Amino acid sequence: MGTDDERGSGGTASEPWATSTPGEESPDIDDLLKKLDALEETVDDEHEREKVRQTISLVERMPGSDAFTTRISKYTGRDIAQSFVGGIVFALPLLVEGGVFEIAAWFATARVAGVPVYLAGHVCFVVGVTTGLLYYADFRDVRVYRPIFGLVPRRLVGVLTVAFVVSAGLMALWGRLFAEDPTTLEAFARVTVVWGGAAFGGALGDILPGESTGRDVSEHFEELGDVFDDD
Repeated sequence: MGTDDERGSGGTASEPWATSTPGEESPDIDDLLKKLDALEETVDDEHEREKVRQTISLVERMPGSDAFTTRISKYTGRDIAQSFVGGIVFALPLLVEGGVFEIAAWFATARVAGVPVYLAGHVCFVVGVTTGLLYYADFRDVRVYRPIFGLVPRRLVGVLTVAFVVSAGLMALWGRLFAEDPTTLEAFARVTVVWGGAAFGGALGDILPGESTGRDVSEHFEELGDVFDDD
C-alpha cells in the first residue's frame, strides 16, 4: 500500500493513467478520426465496415473537430438541390451566348476517322475538372462514401447528372436546343457546352456550404428496397 504522500489528494497521483508524459500531445477528435479511417480500411466484413462508417459520421458532427466544418461524407437530397441551384446559376449566362452554337457546330463537324474527338475531349474535360473541384481542390475534405458498384463516386455522378438535366431542360425551355434546325449530334453538343458551366457550378454549390443535414440518399434506397422485399 502506498503512503498518503504517494496517494496525494484523491489517491490519483500514483495512478499511471492519471499522468502524462512531458511533451506528449493529448489526443483529440481528429486523432480519433484518423484511427477510425485506418480501422475502416482494415475491416473485411461489410456490415462491420458500415458500423465503422456510421461511427465516423457521428464523430465528424461533434464540435471541436476540424471535420465538423471541412469534411463531407454524406450525400443527401439537400446536396442534390444545392448542385441544382449552382448549375442553374452558372448555366444561365451561357444560354444567351451565340458562341454556344458555334462551339457545338465545331464539336459536331470536327472529326478524326469519323469520330467527333473534340466533343469527346470536351466531355472528358468536364468530367475531369468536376472531379478535381469535388475531391482535390482545397475547399472541403470530400470523402468517397459508399460508391456505386464500389468504384464510382455517387456525388460525382449526381453533380454531372443534375448539371446535364439542368442544361438540356433550360435549353429546351428557352428554345435554344433545336433553334436553326441542328443535327442530333449538334443539339447534343450544344447541351454539353452549357453542361460544362453547369457542372462546375453544381460542384461548387454542393460542397461550399459544407456537409448537409439529413439522411444519406443510400438510406432512402435501402428503405425502398426493403419495401419491395417485404412485398
